[in-house]
Formats: sequence, structure tokens, C-alpha cells
Amino acid sequence: MLKAKDIMTEKVITVKTGATMEELARVLIENHISGVPVVDDQGKMIGVVTENDLISKNSRLHIPTVLRLFDAYIPFGTGKMESEIKKMTATTVYEICSKDVITVDQEASVEYIATVMTEKKIHTLPVTREGKLVGIIGRKDLIRSMSVQ
Repeated sequence: MLKAKDIMTEKVITVKTGATMEELARVLIENHISGVPVVDDQGKMIGVVTENDLISKNSRLHIPTVLRLFDAYIPFGTGKMESEIKKMTATTVYEICSKDVITVDQEASVEYIATVMTEKKIHTLPVTREGKLVGIIGRKDLIRSMSVQ
């Protein structure tokens, strides 16, 4: 049975927390990848940033719906609006990356990895050994593994 360590890319391309949007876009395009781990100056993984994060930075602002009830105005979706504004005004990768990162251990089975990627709608999955980043799995790695089995 194939495991994460068998299909992962060991040479992990990362970006630093202070990288600009232009630097991130260049890394994704030049390396033909859809996402990268974000690391601090010591190499500790802080989050993951993807094409979707970069695209949502340039999306339109959703104005929350307001309900008028008697003389009161009740806004809906203001929490989402705040996070949208933060992404749209971001200047560094740290500001748009997902910090709640799902990872898998290097011993995880391919079936488990496929399940996690499908259920969580993840395209880029960092692989760890004893909490340290040792590889990364993209959807293409998973598909490639199906031809090996």
C-alpha cells in the first residue's frame, strides 16, 4: 500500500510570510503549482497559501444584506465582509494565507490522503514527520500514484 512518503514531492517550494502578492504569483506560475506552504524566517510552517487565496484578494466586495425591522437596521454577513476587506487590502502572503493548516503524516495511506483532500476540498497537502515539514502532496501527485498501483 502506497503512503504519503511514496508519492510526496520532497523538495518543497515555500514562501516567506513577508512575500508580496507579486512574488507569490511568480512562484506559483514559474513552478506550475497551485499552492505553497508559508514559512517564517526560521523555516517553521505558518500556513498555506493557494491560487484561490490570491484570486479572492482581487474579487469584488460582498456588501452585507441589511434587514430593517421597525426602526432598527440589522446587518447580516458583516463578519464575512471584514475578512473580505482584510484579504483585499493585504500586501503580504501572511495576511491572506490559511493558518489553520491540515497536514498528513508521512505514513498516511493514499486512501486517507484522497479522503482528506476530497472532504476538505484541499489541493495542496503538507506532509510532516514528527511535526516538521518533509514534503507536499498535490492532486497531481495523487493522480500519478493511481497509475503506479
